Amino acid sequence: MKRKVYPFLFILTIILSWQVLCVSQIVPPFMLPTPYSVVSAFFGDFSLLFEHGCITFGTAVLGLFLSIIFGVFTAAVMDRFEFLYLAAYPVLVLTQTVPAIAIAPLLVLWMGFGIAPKVVLIFITCFFPISVNTLSGLRSVDPDIIDLMRSMGASPFEILTRVKLKASMESFFAGLKLAGAYSIISAVIAEWLGGNRGLGVYMTRVRRAYAFDKMFAVIILISLVSLLLMKLIDIVHKKSMPWKGI
Repeated sequence: MKRKVYPFLFILTIILSWQVLCVSQIVPPFMLPTPYSVVSAFFGDFSLLFEHGCITFGTAVLGLFLSIIFGVFTAAVMDRFEFLYLAAYPVLVLTQTVPAIAIAPLLVLWMGFGIAPKVVLIFITCFFPISVNTLSGLRSVDPDIIDLMRSMGASPFEILTRVKLKASMESFFAGLKLAGAYSIISAVIAEWLGGNRGLGVYMTRVRRAYAFDKMFAVIILISLVSLLLMKLIDIVHKKSMPWKGI
């Protein structure tokens, strides 16, 4: 019960503090709209926000899906071939030193303003946590179990599918949850730089119009979309590992 009450009280405290700051005019209204004006903007433009939100969510899911396929495949290959692990792992780590906002303009320049650069940016952002966490799970299997499987004549593919993939599922979902949060952020960043639809495009338009109540409304929707995706991942996690009792 406390786990549900405490977060609610914390959020309520933030909203009340926000309202006090606005009403007392400690912060000017043009810099920080009141919670009421934000809620009004949210429901007033809900149909438009929902349309843009569906575009962003769909793009994020597509990029995330591709990163899952290639991330798991890359982890399995690096686990199987040690020389590829030694060669590719440092490069994977190096890619994380480049911020997504720096890559996005190049992708738009190369691929235009369609969906392709957005999906590629999401893929690049989500690929690392999925591949690295899956690889960590694959390499965490007890060597004695591997030796036992080999002594029974199991092939490398059978060892991978019957032992290693199952053992790596917990690590995989840990990386997937991180990637799920990153995917929405990456989609919005990509939409900032060009396009016709999406929450990032909507955010850019209302920012130029100095409609900060709508800016806060779209931030709330981005948070809700991220929570929705995280909840879907959590459901798949529970369904995939019923023996964990989570």
